[in-house]
Amino acid sequence: MIVPLFKLALRQAASPRRAVLLTLISLLPLGLAALIQTLGNPDGGDLIAGVLETLLIYVALPLVVMVLATSAFGNEVEDRTLSLLTTKPVPRWSIVLAKLAATIIVAAPVIAVVAAIVTLMDPDGSGKAAMAAVAGTLVGVVTYASAFMWAGLLTTRALGFALIYVLLWEVVITGFLQGARYLSVRSYAQGTMYGLDDTTFDDALAIDLSYALGGAAIVTAVFFLLSVRRLSRMDVP
Repeated sequence: MIVPLFKLALRQAASPRRAVLLTLISLLPLGLAALIQTLGNPDGGDLIAGVLETLLIYVALPLVVMVLATSAFGNEVEDRTLSLLTTKPVPRWSIVLAKLAATIIVAAPVIAVVAAIVTLMDPDGSGKAAMAAVAGTLVGVVTYASAFMWAGLLTTRALGFALIYVLLWEVVITGFLQGARYLSVRSYAQGTMYGLDDTTFDDALAIDLSYALGGAAIVTAVFFLLSVRRLSRMDVP
């Protein structure tokens, strides 16, 4: 039963209008990197620090996943069609897993490809650095997707909630409180990149690779279970 659910979720996530919007958002870092190279001669690390670790990780990645994940259930909650899924004799976890997988499948490829290209455009870029960038962004996509999908089940205003979280917690609070990095999805992504290539990526905000992967796994699992619990207990009209 999970395969039909996944196909349905994938069609919803990859609608033409949404695909165009998300592609444009994802390509903004690539366009900026190309502009910097055209107008100047960036030093080694400039594109990685300025475009990849700032614009892509801070802005494009969470924004793309936010749009997809909050609407994975959000649209069906808002237009009252969720009952079409929940009245079927299928485990709630399979519905959540199908939605999560569709969100990741749509968001991950474009984000990962842009991360690899921007890294290789940098004078200090290498194949190893590109693979580390891809791994870090994939960690971020999966973790954000799980958290934002739960928000989409929790409220019809999930997009605004997710945006406030990213701006307030990921950007402001983790910038002032060092300990908050261990509860930051952005830090999980950066920690993964630094852990896989500590010569190319900056260690100023990075956490250890074990903490990054472990934290991402725990956060993903917790919000997945919260989504299953929410879907099982919510009143569906």
